[in-house]
Amino acid sequence: MNKPRSSRRTFLMNSAATVTATSALATLDISQNAYAGGSDLIRIGLVGCGGRGTGAAEQALTADSNVKLVAMADVFADQIESSLSTLKGSTVGPRVDVADSHKFTGFDGYKAVIDAVDLVLLTTPPGFRSIHFAHAVEKGKHTFVEKPMAVDGPGLRSFLTTAKLSKEKGLSAVNGFCWRYHIPRRETMKQVFDGAIGNIVAIETTYNSGGVWEPRRTRDECKSEMEYQLRNWYYHDWLSGDHIVEQAVHGIDTMGWAMGDKLPEKCWAVGGRQARTDAKYGNIWDHFSVVYEYPNNVRGYHHCRHWPNTPPQVKDFVLGSNGTADVFGNRIEGANKWRYRNTENQEFNMYQKEHDEMFAAIRAGKPINNAEQGGLSTLLAIMGRMAAYTGQTITPEMALQSEEALVPATFAWGDAPKRPVPVPGVTKFI
Repeated sequence: MNKPRSSRRTFLMNSAATVTATSALATLDISQNAYAGGSDLIRIGLVGCGGRGTGAAEQALTADSNVKLVAMADVFADQIESSLSTLKGSTVGPRVDVADSHKFTGFDGYKAVIDAVDLVLLTTPPGFRSIHFAHAVEKGKHTFVEKPMAVDGPGLRSFLTTAKLSKEKGLSAVNGFCWRYHIPRRETMKQVFDGAIGNIVAIETTYNSGGVWEPRRTRDECKSEMEYQLRNWYYHDWLSGDHIVEQAVHGIDTMGWAMGDKLPEKCWAVGGRQARTDAKYGNIWDHFSVVYEYPNNVRGYHHCRHWPNTPPQVKDFVLGSNGTADVFGNRIEGANKWRYRNTENQEFNMYQKEHDEMFAAIRAGKPINNAEQGGLSTLLAIMGRMAAYTGQTITPEMALQSEEALVPATFAWGDAPKRPVPVPGVTKFI
């Protein structure tokens, strides 16, 4: 007998641990009321001091007039100093007040930062995300959580459990899916939700580029395998999740957005490693193509690649029974033709908008919490990668309940996971 299909709500409830009422209410009064009216200083901390983290810190310091950066953590001291120098030299410099005693290095530095602040920016390589988020929420701290939310099933299960707890504690937990904060894109998607293109029949998302930064250090320049992989974290799937999870997930998030964040039934995929074949590129691939199958014969098509010297294309289209939404072009083609007009010549900085809305919500005592949505978009990307790596058809349940732990149980300077380049038909689903 076929088992009845689980609803999304049941699926998520079954995947998350039960949270006690006592712990859920432990910091509710603090998170909702302490900063109302803008009179109280909000102390922020930065965990992960690379380029994205530095940018997030600048945006957080710009978003509110009574915010200070007071603590920073990174596994590498030079990253902290580089980030600090950039921030002090920017327009937010006067709001940077990080004493030497509040610069923390090593794998546990994040704990000291979280313990010292009211809100923490989590911007390390994604392999650490669920671990850092769990500690921040346990301590009752608001969070900005850069995407993606995890790189594997165990990490994502942990993240979704923590996301539930963060909401019950009344905490703001704003994710880094910044495309949802771009006003013209929001208005375009509103047209879709209001029926301008009719019923959705397909979504096409593309993230084709020449790739990201080249590996930054050689093994000979590093003291250990762990340092080598952390310096070149993008090229190791246990740290980045591969580029479909770390970068192209933005397009996959648009697919989830269009579908109301309802999960597909399954996906299948192809991909490989054609242009980036040198061992210095770790074990990640350079191209993926995924088909997501939703109920009612709706299909989501995602393609991404990192091939130098090829034309870039980053586009999202939502195809309907009565027209097409060009989400990047901010227009509707078809019977209900429409185009977004910026009549006030406004500047739209989606990165800044995330922080503006987060701090305004904290001040108003009405926290924004979209952690679960970030987890669901991450799940779509992880299942796409799993389908491509293994050559198998993967369901959301399979991906979330997978026991394959890419991230090591403990961290120390020395050895690090040396994972092979995946081969479909050879690489097994676990």
